[in-house]
Amino acid sequence: MGIAAVKIKIFPTSPDVDLEELKKTIKSLVERTGGKNCSFEQEPIAFGLEAIIALFAWPEEIELQELEDSLNEIEEVSSIQVVDMRRAFG
Repeated sequence: MGIAAVKIKIFPTSPDVDLEELKKTIKSLVERTGGKNCSFEQEPIAFGLEAIIALFAWPEEIELQELEDSLNEIEEVSSIQVVDMRRAFG
């Protein structure tokens, strides 16, 4: 099996959520479930709300659904959206 490059958009519950703490929680969860090289971007949504874009390498033999479910269980997360998932070459 190979490695997939994954991009997930995470929407916090409010603009008051500490995004740096949320990033630490997300990174820990990604690495604990099998992901590697997690990095982040932020995208303004509206009215001060910013989404976190998580980018990481994911082993194709592991179902991504487990990670999605775990991310949705974080109290500060409103919803998530898998934006892109493709096989990584190189």
